[in-house]
Amino acid sequence: MKRYYPWVMCIMAMFVLIVSNGMTMTGLTAFDESLLKEFDWSRGALKFRDMLNLLLAGLMSPFIGALIDRAGVRILILCGNLLLAALYLAYSQIHSITHVYLIHVGFAAVLVASGINVAVILVSQWFEVRRGTALGIALAGSSLGGMLVPKLITGLLPHMGWRESFMWMSAIPLVLFFLCMLLVRSPAQAGLSPLRAAQPSMPSADPDTGKNRLTAMQWPDLTYRQALHTPTFWALTVIAAATFYSIMALSAHLMLHMRDLGFEPDKAANGMVVLFGMGMIGKFLFGVLSDYLNPKRVFVCNLVLMFIGTLLLASQRPELLWYSLLTVGLGWGGLYALLQLQIVGAFGLSEAGKILGTITLVDAISAGLGIWLSAVMFDYFGSYVIAFNIIAILVFVALMCSFLVREERKVAYEREPVSPSLDPSRASR
Repeated sequence: MKRYYPWVMCIMAMFVLIVSNGMTMTGLTAFDESLLKEFDWSRGALKFRDMLNLLLAGLMSPFIGALIDRAGVRILILCGNLLLAALYLAYSQIHSITHVYLIHVGFAAVLVASGINVAVILVSQWFEVRRGTALGIALAGSSLGGMLVPKLITGLLPHMGWRESFMWMSAIPLVLFFLCMLLVRSPAQAGLSPLRAAQPSMPSADPDTGKNRLTAMQWPDLTYRQALHTPTFWALTVIAAATFYSIMALSAHLMLHMRDLGFEPDKAANGMVVLFGMGMIGKFLFGVLSDYLNPKRVFVCNLVLMFIGTLLLASQRPELLWYSLLTVGLGWGGLYALLQLQIVGAFGLSEAGKILGTITLVDAISAGLGIWLSAVMFDYFGSYVIAFNIIAILVFVALMCSFLVREERKVAYEREPVSPSLDPSRASR
């Protein structure tokens, strides 16, 4: 069991994302029709909750990130699941749109307490090798949540109604709470070692610098302050902001866009399945490839795929739409996994909570704006032409920024002055 415990943590991280992302974002939309019929709200009033959710999650991320660095991921995951169960019970008792907005303030806390950042850090703690594969498996949970949770809710609604369905769904995070309480540990808490390569040989001195050669796992971590002064941090921040704006805008408006193009409702629903399904495949496929190929090159290839897909999308041609969803979904899935891998690889784990939290602040705000601004542009221009062209431009900007990403821990190590004891010229005197 000890040998396979890192993979157990990987699967637990996947379950955490299935529940947190599925039940607070994509899966929740299965209740929309019932809520609109019950309360006669406008769609704009109801959908404002999603932008509120993302914006608040972004604002909370740096603070929760600092808490992750201090308290560890286990306590955050446990608290997040308890809060999610309580909020679903509260959803079953709503009587006004104000109640919905207040609940989504709590959902924002769930997203940052038991969402992507804690999953990435949990997996990264347990894997020094095969980290790309492990992150790909774990992050597939966000796509699985988007595919499985709506199916489960639509199965409950005809038999129970929406209030009782909310109550039954609250049992899911409770079950996950007990599973996490039993299983989720850091390597130090479990008294085990992370998955690592065979025992490395002693580092030898580099004849050019007199410094010991270190492997990537031995490079010293950067502090949060040091990370802020690197071009890689800002390049990754722009990439995250541009791509999250794009994918959230696309997924939020895809079904409406397909209906505008003349697709039947079932075909429009299939478009979401293709987008999220290819995203799940991309997370696992490119996560594995990053363990065998240069991770940065794979990262750039993901952005190339996504850019090609957004160009096809911007063409507004129905016959090209399915190819667009295939390539955007595949590219985004790999990018989603490898973006986290690039952040951890560039800066290390010591202050990863704050670094991931800051980048999440920017990309969450950008994602919320993507959903809202795309709707505003459609209302003003009468189509998604401008909105989708902006998406393609943003992904191109992200692609250009990807060439600025580098291994900052290695750069910082190589810039350190050589210790006199290691200086070959001094050693000979």
